[in-house]
Amino acid sequence: MNSTLQFTLIQSHLHWEDPEANLRQFENKIKSITDKKEVVVLPEMFTTGFSMHPAALAEEMNGVTMRWMQRVAAENKIILTGSVIMKDQSKYYNRLIWMQPDAQYGVYDKRHLFTLSGEHKEFSPGEKKLIAQVKGWKICTQICYDLRFPVWSRQTKENPYDVLLYVANWPERRIHAWKTLLQARAIENQCYVVAVNRVGEDGNGLIYSGDSCVVNPMGEVIYCQSQEEDILTITLHKEEITEARQRFQFLEDADGFVITT
Repeated sequence: MNSTLQFTLIQSHLHWEDPEANLRQFENKIKSITDKKEVVVLPEMFTTGFSMHPAALAEEMNGVTMRWMQRVAAENKIILTGSVIMKDQSKYYNRLIWMQPDAQYGVYDKRHLFTLSGEHKEFSPGEKKLIAQVKGWKICTQICYDLRFPVWSRQTKENPYDVLLYVANWPERRIHAWKTLLQARAIENQCYVVAVNRVGEDGNGLIYSGDSCVVNPMGEVIYCQSQEEDILTITLHKEEITEARQRFQFLEDADGFVITT
C-alpha cells in the first residue's frame, strides 16, 4: 500500500454548452502541469456547465468525451475524473467518469438531483456508489448537491474509504454552506475531502467563486482558492488518516443504518 497519493485540482471557468471549447481548454491545462500528477479532477459537467438541456447536449458512453478522457488519461499517465451529461438506455444522467490510463473506468451517477434548478425533471438519479481504488487508497466519489446529504456519504465498516471526492458547480451565493459542509464531511468521516468547483458566470447568469478545497481528516482546510482559476497538485498522506482514526476512534461508535431507494 502506498502511503501518499497526489491529487490535481483544476478550478476553471467553463464555456457555456460548448464541449469542444471545454475539452480544448482542459487538455491545455492538463498539459501545463509540471508537478507529478496521479489523479486529476475536473468540475461537475465540465464539458457544458450546469445545463438543464440534456436532450441537446448528452453524449453516449462511446462518444467524444469518453474517447477524449481515454486518450488524455493514457497520454498523461493519469486518472482523470469529472462529471458530464450522459445518455444511457434512453435516460439522462449527470455522470462522473473515473478514467484510468489503461482505459478501464468506473461511473457514478449523481444521486441527489438539484430540485431548485429542475435537475430532477431532466435527469435520472443514480442508485449506486462508486468507491474507486488506486495504490491501495479508496476514494468515494460524489457530485455537488450530494454534499448536503451526509447519510449517502457516511463512512461505514462495510464500505470504508480514505478520500471523499466532490465535483461541483456550486454558486457563490451559497458558498458558505459549501465550505462548512466540506469540513463537516471530513470531520464525521475522519477522511480527506477533495472538492473541485468552477469559477466564472454561466449561461443562466449564476456566479461561481470556486473555493475548491482540500480538507484533512481533522477538518482543517489545507487548501482553498476563491474567485480565480487555479491548478493545484497536493500530496495526501495515509498516515494522517491512520493517526486521526487511532487517536479518536469515533467511527467505532457510529450508528448502523441501511439506505433504501
